[in-house]
Parts: sequence; C-alpha cells; structure tokens
Amino acid sequence: MSRRERQRRRRRNRGGPARIIFLTFGVLSALGIVGVLSAVGYVVGIASSGPELSTLKPIEQGANTEVLAKDGTRIGFIQSTILRLPVPSTSIPKIVEDATVAIEDRRFYEHQGVDFEGVIRAGVKNLQSGKTVQGGSTLTMQLIRNLYTEDRSDDFKRKIREAKLAEELENKHEGAQGKKWILTKYLNSVPYGTVGGQNAYGIQAASRLFFDKRARELTLPEAAMLAGLPQLPSAYNPYQHPQRALNRRNDVLQAMANEGYITQSEAEEAKAAPLGVKKTNYFTERREGYFFEYVRRELVRKYGVERVRKGGLKVYTTIDLKAQQQARKAIAERLPNPGDPSSAIVSINPKNGYIKAMASSRSFGESKFDLASQGRRQPGSTAKMFAIMAALRRGVDINKTSYDSKKLNFVDKETGTKIEVSNSDGGAYGGRRSLFQAVVSSDNTVFQQLALDLGPDAVRQAAYDMGVTSKLDAFPAEVLGGMRNCCTVLEMARAYTTINDGGYRIKPIAIQRVRFPDGKIDNSLGKTRRTKIFTDGQTHEAIKAMEANVRSGTGTAAAVPGCPTAGKTGTTTGFADSWFAGMTSNLTTVVWVGYPGSRVPMTNVQGWGTMFGGKAPAAIFNSFMTMAADRGTCKEWPKPKEPFVSSPFFGRYAKSGAPGPAATPTPGPYDATTPGTTDTGAGGQQTPDDAYEAPPQQAPPVATPVPAAPAPDPAAGGVTPTP
Repeated sequence: MSRRERQRRRRRNRGGPARIIFLTFGVLSALGIVGVLSAVGYVVGIASSGPELSTLKPIEQGANTEVLAKDGTRIGFIQSTILRLPVPSTSIPKIVEDATVAIEDRRFYEHQGVDFEGVIRAGVKNLQSGKTVQGGSTLTMQLIRNLYTEDRSDDFKRKIREAKLAEELENKHEGAQGKKWILTKYLNSVPYGTVGGQNAYGIQAASRLFFDKRARELTLPEAAMLAGLPQLPSAYNPYQHPQRALNRRNDVLQAMANEGYITQSEAEEAKAAPLGVKKTNYFTERREGYFFEYVRRELVRKYGVERVRKGGLKVYTTIDLKAQQQARKAIAERLPNPGDPSSAIVSINPKNGYIKAMASSRSFGESKFDLASQGRRQPGSTAKMFAIMAALRRGVDINKTSYDSKKLNFVDKETGTKIEVSNSDGGAYGGRRSLFQAVVSSDNTVFQQLALDLGPDAVRQAAYDMGVTSKLDAFPAEVLGGMRNCCTVLEMARAYTTINDGGYRIKPIAIQRVRFPDGKIDNSLGKTRRTKIFTDGQTHEAIKAMEANVRSGTGTAAAVPGCPTAGKTGTTTGFADSWFAGMTSNLTTVVWVGYPGSRVPMTNVQGWGTMFGGKAPAAIFNSFMTMAADRGTCKEWPKPKEPFVSSPFFGRYAKSGAPGPAATPTPGPYDATTPGTTDTGAGGQQTPDDAYEAPPQQAPPVATPVPAAPAPDPAAGGVTPTP
C-alpha cells in the first residue's frame, strides 16, 4: 500500500463519525421540511376545502316571540326552548365585555381572528394535564361556530375551517369598530346554560334568567359569573352547582385583575359577594292570558306551529290594556259576590275590526278555557236581529209589518215543525204589533212568526253573513236563540258590528302586524277586511229599532250617558244565559253572563234575582262603555247613503196571523225589567190590525239575491263566512 493511499484511508477514518452525524442531520432536516411542507399542505388543503365566508348566510337563530299590547306594553312571551333577547352594544356594560375577553380570549384585541400564541399555550397545557383543558378557539372562531356552522364536533378539520372563516370575518370587520361588532354579536349568541328546559342564549336572556334584571344593570360579580358560563354551561350552572359557579366566577374576577380591567382590591371585594342568583317568571309571566292564547292561535293559523315555535317574532296587537281593566272592573262591580255567575266581554272598533277588549271574570290560572272566544252559549233574543236583518234585506218595512202577539201552539205546515212559543216566563202579550215594536219589547211570538214567513234558511243565512261561524241547523227556534252549538261572545260581537258598520261584515283583528327577526314586517293580519252584506239603509232601520230598545224597551239599563246607544237583550229558556249586544257609533260591545260548563238557571242571583239580559249584562255594558267609549267620536249614526226601500212582502202569518186565540193587550207602560213581555205601542195605544206592510198579495217571482252559505270549516268547528 502506498503512502498516499494510507493517508487517504486515515482521513476517511477520522471523518467517519462526523460525517455520519452530518448525514443524519441532513436526512432528518429534509424529512422535517417535507413533513412541515406536508403539514402546511394538509392544513391549506383543509382550509381550501371549506366554504368562503361570502357564500355563507348566518343561521337563523331562535328567539322569544314577544307579544305587545296596542301601547307597546309587553303582554308576554310565547314559550320556546330557546331564550334569546338580542340587544345593541349600548345595552351591554363594559364589565361584561371585559370579563368575557379576560376569561375567554385575552388577546382578542390583538389577534386577527386566530391566536397562534393561544393555540400553542393551549397545546402545552393540554399535554401537561393529559387532557383537554383549553381549546385555543378565539371569540371570533366561536362566533363563526354559533352564527355560520353550528358544528360542535371536537375535530381538527373543524378548527382549521373555523380559523380561516374567523380571519375572513375579522378582515370584513376591521379596527376597533369591527372588534366591537364581533364582541356584540358573540354576546348576543353564545349559550349561557339551561334552566327549566329553556336555554338562555345571549347576555340579555342570561341576565334575566339568572338575576331577573337587564344586562345593563349587572354588577361586577354578576357579570363575572355570567362570563364564566359559556365554557361549560352545565358544569357551572349556579342553580345545580353553586360552588363550582362561585369558583369559576372568582377565576374570572382574577383574570380581569391580571389583565388590568379591574384592580386586585376590586377583585377581592367582588369575590366576597354571594352568587346572588334569583329565579324569575320573566319569560313565563303573561298578562291577559286569554287574549294572549287567542293571539297565539292566530299566529299558528297564519304561519304554522313550527314557525311560531322557532320564535323571534315581535307581535303588535290591538288590545287596549286600559279597556281590559275597565271591562273587568265593570264585571266585578256588577257581579261582586262569591257564587255569582261568570261574565265575558268583547268590544270591537267597527271602523277597522280591531278588538279593543276581550276579557272575562275568570282568571287564566283558574281555567285555560276562554269564555269570550271559545265558549259557545245560546244567544237568546240577541239572535232576533238575524231575523230583522233577513227581513230588511228582503225589503220588509219593520215599522209597518205587524203580527199578532199571542201564545203560539200549532204545527207549521211549511216546515212540519210543532210551534209552541210563549213570551218569557208566560208573560203578557200585546195584540197586533209591528216588528219595530217587537224589537223594543223582545216579543218571542212575533219573531217566531216572522222567521216562519221568511223561512228559517233565510234567517240562518243572515246570521252567517253577519259573521256567525258556528254551525246552524235552520231550525225555526233558532230565531229565539234555540241553537245547538252557538254562539261565542266574539261571534256575536262580529255579527252586531256588521250592523254598526253600515252593512259591512268585518273580520275581527287581534294582530296589527308582525316583525320577523330579519326586520321584515307582515301587515296582512292587521289588514281590515270588509265585505258588503247589507245596505246602510237596511242597517240604519235596525239601529233605530235597537235605539228604541235602549231608550224605552228591555235595554234601558244599558244607555250610555252622552252617547247615542243601541242594543238588544237576550235571555235563554231556563235563564241559563243572559246577554246584551249593543253599540255606540264608535264601538260594538257584547256581554254574556252565565255559569261556565253547564246550564245552571240564574233564578236567584244575589242583588239581581232572576237574571235577564236587561239586568246584569246591560248594566255591565253600561259601566264598561261609560268608561271605554270615546266621547269625542261618539255621535249619532250617519244618515244612510242608500236609503231603505221597502218591497211588498207576503207572509202567511203577517197576513192572517198564526192559529190561536187573539191576545189581550197589556195596558200601561212597558216593564223594562222583563224581556219577552210587550207594550201596546206609543202612548199605550193598540197597533191597528191592518198595519202589515201591504195588502195581501203573492210573493214576487224573483226573491232578492242572498249570498250563498259558506262551506263548513272543520278547523272552526262550524261554518266560516266568506271573506
């Protein structure tokens, strides 16, 4: 071996270990670079596979549906599993913002959506503890999850996509104002926990749920407690785990001190305070429970149960809370004793159909059944106005057309029905009597004969057209209120409003408008819907008769001082129901009195004795309308634009009278306390026997057209009038 060869071998041997180390480092570095590049490529690939922020729409977040009275006072919230009351940034105190940032994302004002330092710190702590104790997600990343993805999986890919979207969101909302926007959105959407099956989302709902106060009223320890909940709402729930909640709150306070938001002494003082949580009925309490439920049913009918459950609606109603109080006060004053019958009132503005009052003597806690909108009771003699309107539509002059007032006991050949009718409680009769006078005296026998002459179908059709939605059978007795499943106080109020509104049937309106979470306004429920049914000349004739009823007939107790008042009393057989349906020119109001659930005779009511429509119902009407009717708009009814024109009317009983003995007129003035009896006309003189509309003649070959009866509506349990 040559000398040179030996030297080369020695150099090769001396550099062996170093060379190996160098080569190993080179290989590892290359592998590391490849690994890093692969990891970067992997992350970039995952991020690229996710959607762009611009292609995402914020998820519609559930919230409470709030129902408001006419003056904006909250009536209540429609129950939902989600409690959310979004508020502007001006309603969120700085201590809430500071507490949230200190415990959730202390570098919030420094990073651009992703806190790499926080991710590394969280990773180290998780490795040290052997479990996940920090997530590394920023407030912006959490907001992305709440607003756009709702992905709750603990997945690396999800974190990468959230980080990308968070950066895009921060770029979209830059600077201090952008941070304010993000923080406000976060505080309005983050979950704070569940109480009683309801989940509080957002700081305002949480503040109400845990402290029964608005967010702007939170104290430092209260704000700190709430700020500590979003990380683990169940584990830190102060009702279920008060000690954990206290410890967590104190951690938040210390974090605030560490970050310089408060002093250490302020933190120590706040730590010494009790939790101070307070259970509340804020989200469950309701005013005007019956009307509230009526509104809820209207919303479900319009939008469907799922949309209503999702919530987020703001519902502006027509109800006048002052009028509600006046209605209950009127009932309480007239029926103040234990054991007195119940009462219900509905009052409608005839110009637009707005329900001003819908009240009853019952409390919602006592029974969920609404006497005003759900209780179907026989309407007694208030149903007689259906026959009057059917007659006026046909051209019958109620001032000239007359019948014998006398006890009836015969079989009507046209209907094949046994007719056995007397005036109330066997009361007196008035001889020959015009229909106008029969309204004033509420004469059963006259109206029964009129219904037979018109035909029970025509009377039923008039009731439908006036707004009755319950199913009617066209029995002859229905003209006297003898109905199987009719009517509600709301139905009767609608029917009488048709008379008050010059012949327009109007849809009762409880909801003026609805605002959706996106700001869209739906005014359709508050749109006044009017359908012309009668001429104003026809309704004017009916109003004049009902004015006379209040002035000198069965309804004198209802007269409203200073307001022209019209109305009709109603009392059913056996005195199980009594009514007054009346109006001023600016308000239609119907009152019912009776015992709910059964037909209990009201024959010995304290202070009233036997309960007629002219007693407590008329008196309640008077008390309510005296307070509720606007005297400034309470005027005489206007003269009709289409004056009433009579047509010849041939009636079997108007012509010759029903079979039976002639009646002996009752002398003297009319007794207003006994509906169903009659007087003898103006000045106590008997009406002439030939006072029916015209000499007997055949009925005209073509009757006045009558709108067709609407088809039964299964949802309403009866018949719904045409729109």
